[in-house]
Amino acid sequence: MSGPPIRLLIVEDDLVDRMACRRALAADPDHAFEVFEADTGQDGLALAALRRPDCILLDYHLPDVTGLEFLTRLAGDAGLAAIPVMMLTGADSATVAAESMRRGARDYLVKDVERRYLGFLPTAVLRMLREQQLFNDKRQLEAKFRTLVEQIPAITYIAALAAEDALTYISPQIRMLGFSPAEWLATSGLHARQMHPDDRARALRAISESRRAGSALRHEYRLLTRTGEALWFRDEAEVVTDEAGQHLFMQGILVDITRGKLAEQALLSSQDELRKLAAHQEAIKERERKHIAQEIHDELGGLLTGINAHISVAIERALLAGAEPDSLMVDAAALAKEAMGAVRKVITDLRPSVLDQLGVWAALEWYAEQVGKRSGLHCECSIAPSLLALELDPERSTMLFRIVQEALTNVVRHAEAAHVRVTVARHGDRLLLRVHDDGKGIAPERSRNKESWGIRGMLERARHFGGELGIAGSREEGTTLSLELPLERTNDDTHH
Repeated sequence: MSGPPIRLLIVEDDLVDRMACRRALAADPDHAFEVFEADTGQDGLALAALRRPDCILLDYHLPDVTGLEFLTRLAGDAGLAAIPVMMLTGADSATVAAESMRRGARDYLVKDVERRYLGFLPTAVLRMLREQQLFNDKRQLEAKFRTLVEQIPAITYIAALAAEDALTYISPQIRMLGFSPAEWLATSGLHARQMHPDDRARALRAISESRRAGSALRHEYRLLTRTGEALWFRDEAEVVTDEAGQHLFMQGILVDITRGKLAEQALLSSQDELRKLAAHQEAIKERERKHIAQEIHDELGGLLTGINAHISVAIERALLAGAEPDSLMVDAAALAKEAMGAVRKVITDLRPSVLDQLGVWAALEWYAEQVGKRSGLHCECSIAPSLLALELDPERSTMLFRIVQEALTNVVRHAEAAHVRVTVARHGDRLLLRVHDDGKGIAPERSRNKESWGIRGMLERARHFGGELGIAGSREEGTTLSLELPLERTNDDTHH
């Protein structure tokens, strides 16, 4: 290894993730990393001020602040604002990644469940540090800047602040789009025309706002080559000022991120396919539950009913003959009734018949009543009158019932509540479900816990039908589960 070690601060509350990152960095054969660790945002900021690391690896979910709040506080400290930050986001958190970049993160890395991202971590950190160095170099004298940027694998430019299309310089790397620098500068509106139609309005708005306000630009969009091929670019620009602080012009860089974007899209597509597979498996499981419940009802239930009838007749005959019924027969009758009750409970747990016979609204009212009887919890269920005439399709009915079932099960097991209320209403073309209890509340980190299979199951069920599910709570107000569900079918569930 050559050169001084790279000083890196990991701000991550998960000890296992911190250890995994440390090992991944230590395994890099070409570079040495000196790693510092913090498990809260506050400790991370303090350690950054004390150690002045070369870069920061930041997890979005922290116990005291979010990653976005951390970035805001870091940017507010003039001594720390220049430290580059790489955000670690969840696999389905593209919005968080984009907002992190807007708040000042230099890059982001998607944490997949299998932790394949650890293999890319050293390279990603080194890439971010290289980009940071380029970013710092751009702010030097314009002549030196031009000499430098024409040697890097990215398109650099200088633009006037007056309008989004007022470029005064573009580097020779623009040829990757099939245009010469002279042609790009001389053709009015060419930059806008080469933007992908789906990205154009958003990109032009971001560029216009940045130049009008004289603020930094961080935006990703596609540009079309002369032959029509779409390439993804990250457009980053800063305002250059004179000694008096007056804004002079924007200088920026267009980094080709096509490979990364294609990999990200492939990952998102894979996640979508996995969700569809999970939904398909859930549908198969529901059909099997229904089939098994029907078989138990028809076969075992019929046999137990017959046994109970025979025993009852035998006891009745003994009584008519003036004899005392055999005690074993009396015990057998009691056991047969108990077995029939157990069979009914198993059938109900597998697939309550009221759901198929009377519909989801009656099923929800019935289930709330059953929960109240079994647990002693005061359980109310209120269905808006406007919904009683609405018939949901079987898939949505099952989804809604299972979410309420899981929610009430969690209340009974964990909430220590005395009262729970289930309300279902309609607002336009959306259905609104709310399950609120007066228990001890739920910790924010538990409501976001991706390892909680019950919560994850509810989230996935809702997401499959285009729904939005949220869980919030406090010790003073208890816990509230809310679900907003479109009543029209979405693209997510058309494969049924």
